Amino acid sequence: MRTNTDSELLRKNIRRHLSVYALLVIPFVYYVIFKYLPIWNGQIAFKDFMPLDGVMGSRWIGFENFQTFFKSFYFGELLRNTLFYSFAKLLVSVPVAIILALALYECPYPRFGKVVQTLAYLPHFLSWVIMYGILLVLLAPGDGIINDIIKFLGGQPVAFLTDTATFPWIIIISDAWKEMGWSAIIFIAALMAIDPSLFEAATVEGASAVQRVWHITLPSIRPVIVMVVLLRLGTILDAGFNQMFMLYSIPVYSVADIIDTWVYRQGLLEFQFGLATAVGIFKGVIGLFTIVLSNWLVKKVADSSLF
Repeated sequence: MRTNTDSELLRKNIRRHLSVYALLVIPFVYYVIFKYLPIWNGQIAFKDFMPLDGVMGSRWIGFENFQTFFKSFYFGELLRNTLFYSFAKLLVSVPVAIILALALYECPYPRFGKVVQTLAYLPHFLSWVIMYGILLVLLAPGDGIINDIIKFLGGQPVAFLTDTATFPWIIIISDAWKEMGWSAIIFIAALMAIDPSLFEAATVEGASAVQRVWHITLPSIRPVIVMVVLLRLGTILDAGFNQMFMLYSIPVYSVADIIDTWVYRQGLLEFQFGLATAVGIFKGVIGLFTIVLSNWLVKKVADSSLF
């Protein structure tokens, strides 16, 4: 009898919030079609895939595709570059997004804050093709704005995008510039959930603005920071294919070539689809291991975790 009552209550709740459930249909269908159904085709990582033979008709070769990737002459360099850019972007973009969120939250001028917030969001909606054009205008060695300033001050122009010493910094800084506004959204939402009475009590006790941020704001949003970092660690081998593909060139291959760009050249341009899939599975396994391990460590140390 109790089961029937629970079922009736569930049906009533669904009817009451039908519009909310309807909104879930589109993302649910998207993930089923584009995320879960393609898992079936992941088996081509273990096959000598031939498009004419199809997934089931291709010859089984076991871990040969994985061995091809691991034994590649560039494997060490690819892994090093990928991990470097992933961790560098994590260490730069997350603090920058937190600082931007704090600045917008503490801004005493709402209109000015909204303008800054809009300008900070805007680069996220620009493709890396457009961003590449903007960076060329700024950094071109011949007539780039920054190089014009350098030459005006008596210096020599710098080939920022083709110099192995400056290229990694351009990648890291441009990524932070493009994504910091969008990344700050979740931190702003967390800040809005803090009880204002905590700040009022701290002000009465004589706490400065820095002390309020350090002792109230940051501890209050710590779970959100942990969640964001853990989710980023789950994709630690995704160093940003679109950005790298647009900005890198042959002179900087030694510091710019990452796993995804190598897969694009070897797996797709050479029609080695099985190899490309094998690398994708490798990245997924490493990401899963990293996020589980990081979650366990954070849970032990900070008593806050994703799951």
